[in-house]
Amino acid sequence: MKYFIIGERELVLAFSLVGVQGSVAVTRDEALDAFNKVTGQNGTLSVSMEEERPKVLILTEDVIAMIEQEVLDWQRKGGYPLIVEIPGIQGHLKGRKSLTDAIREAIGVQV
Repeated sequence: MKYFIIGERELVLAFSLVGVQGSVAVTRDEALDAFNKVTGQNGTLSVSMEEERPKVLILTEDVIAMIEQEVLDWQRKGGYPLIVEIPGIQGHLKGRKSLTDAIREAIGVQV
């Protein structure tokens, strides 16, 4: 399964050490451009690229905050790549729930 990360330089570098390609995004334009290229929303994906498209797209919380509406629209479509949100180098953004908190809230059981 192919993965791709969009986030800050240090995380993209760290993921590249284990073979995950990525794109550094510091601004909304950079984040949106990388997101559109990976998801094929810019309309330039060929058939061969479609087969090579990552199945999992890893986005940092900072990137999701920059392109939140586009990410929500993509998730509603239910297609690949699936989106996984991770905290950035500085940790969780204020107001964001961790995965454990979200599970605890959803099912009422502590993990």
